[in-house]
Amino acid sequence: MTEFLTRAAPTPLRVAASAYARDGGHSPHTAFHDWYAGAAARTFTQVERVPLDALAGWETDPETGNLRHHTGGFFTVEGLEVRMPAGPVPAWSQPIINQPEVGVLGILVKEFDGILHCLMQSKVEPGNVGGVQVSPTVQATRSNYTGIHGGRPVPYLDRFRDAGSRGTLVDVRQSEQGSAFHHKRNRNMVVEAEGEVEVQEDFHWLTLGQLHRLLAEDDVLNMDARTVLSCLPFAHADLARELGPPADPFQAALIRSCDPSAGARHPLGAVLSWITEARTRTEVRARRVPLAGLPGWHRTPERISHESGAFFDVIGVRVEAGGREVARWSQPMIEPHGTGVVAFLTRSIDGVLHVLMNARVEAGYMDVAELAPTVQCTPASYAHLPSSARPRYLDAVEEADPARVRFRSLLSEEGGRFHHARNRYLIVDTDLDVPADDPDYRWMTVHQLVELLRHSHYLNIQARSLVACLQSLLTPGGPAPTTERKARV
Repeated sequence: MTEFLTRAAPTPLRVAASAYARDGGHSPHTAFHDWYAGAAARTFTQVERVPLDALAGWETDPETGNLRHHTGGFFTVEGLEVRMPAGPVPAWSQPIINQPEVGVLGILVKEFDGILHCLMQSKVEPGNVGGVQVSPTVQATRSNYTGIHGGRPVPYLDRFRDAGSRGTLVDVRQSEQGSAFHHKRNRNMVVEAEGEVEVQEDFHWLTLGQLHRLLAEDDVLNMDARTVLSCLPFAHADLARELGPPADPFQAALIRSCDPSAGARHPLGAVLSWITEARTRTEVRARRVPLAGLPGWHRTPERISHESGAFFDVIGVRVEAGGREVARWSQPMIEPHGTGVVAFLTRSIDGVLHVLMNARVEAGYMDVAELAPTVQCTPASYAHLPSSARPRYLDAVEEADPARVRFRSLLSEEGGRFHHARNRYLIVDTDLDVPADDPDYRWMTVHQLVELLRHSHYLNIQARSLVACLQSLLTPGGPAPTTERKARV
C-alpha cells in the first residue's frame, strides 16, 4: 500500500488508503475498545412498552385513527392500500410510517498523517439490540435539528449545513425501507473538515479499515453509518496498485470489479434502461388511507397487528435515555416478526466480480423500483403468503457451501423507528447462471454500483449496507465469516 497520499490525490485512492489502515492510524484499535466500553457504561436506555393511547405527546386522530405527534412533527403512522396486479400478492393493506422530512446522515472526515479518519458517534436508540451502536457524526431528522423536541442542539450539525462544495465528498439523497416508510429520504453526506475539530466525549476518530472490522461484529455499526459509508467513491483504475497483491482469486476479481475500465456483463446504459423498464412496466397504486379499520389489521390497547400474526406489529414505547439530546420521550415503533435475510450472490465473469441485483418494487418507494440485493426477505413471513411469492435464490443462499460465504454478520436496522429489527447480511460466491434478458435480475460490477450511488433512489437501503460490506472485503485481512455469533466489541 502506498504509505502517504496527499489531499490532492483522487478521493477513491484516499478512501482505499483509509480502508487499508485496519489497525487504526491517529487512534489505534485498542483505543476504540476503551472508548466504546466507556460509551456503553455512561450511556443507557430504559425502554418500557406502553399502550398506544398512553404515549405522552402522541394522539390518535379521532377521524382516521392515525397516530401523530401533537406538534405535527416527527412522523405519523397511517394506513396504506396497495394494488399491484402483476405481483405475487396483487393487493394488500398495511400500516406505514409517513415521515416527509429529509433528515441528515453525515460523517465528518479529516486527515491524520495522510490517512482519512471518520468522526463516529456512540449512539443509543430505543430499538437497538445491545444498546450503544457506532453511528454517523450527525444522525438527525429535521424535527430533531430544528429543536421541536426541545432538547440540546445536535453536535457538529453546522459542519454539514454550511459545508460548501470544496470539502464535500458525498452529498446525495437516498431512500429508506420502502416496505415501512412512505417516500422516506435522508441526505447522506461525507464532509472533510477544515481546521481543528474539538472531539466531544461520545465521538471518536476511526479509519475506514477500523469501521470495516466493525461490520463483522453483530449489531455494532448501525444502519445509518452503513448507508453513508456505501456512498463513498471507491472505484478507480489504480485501486489494485494501492491495495497491493490480493489474498485470493475472489479478492482479485473484486478489485478488478472496482476498475471503471473493467468489462461488465451489461453496459451501464443498458442497466439504466432495464431499471427504467422495470419502473415503467410495473403498475403500483399505493394510496394512504385511514389506519382505523385497515383490512386485515387489528388494534388492541398494546399494539396493531396483522390477523395472521405475521409481518410486524406497531407498538408503543416509553424511553428514558442518557447521552441523548432529549432525556425522555414516548413514541410508536415498528416491531418486525423474525430475522431477515439480506444477501448478494456474486460471480466472477471473465475475471471480474459481478453482483446479482434485483429490480425490486416496494409500495413506499419514490419511483416504483430500486436495485435490491439478490435476496431480501424475512423467511418466516412466507408461511402466510402464496408459494409463488417465495424469493428466488433464497435456497441458493440458505444452502450455500460455507466455504463460499465471503461475508456474514447479523446487523440491526435503524433503531429510532424499528424495535429489534435485524437481518443476516451475507455475501455468497456462486457459479449461478442467470439469463441475460431476465426481467428482474442483472449481473452488475462494483464500479457500476458505485456510479449509481452518486445519484438518488437507485440502490435501496439494504443493498447499500451490502455495498459497505463489499468494501470491507477489498483489503487483506477483511472480515472472515463465522457461523457463530460474534461477541460485542
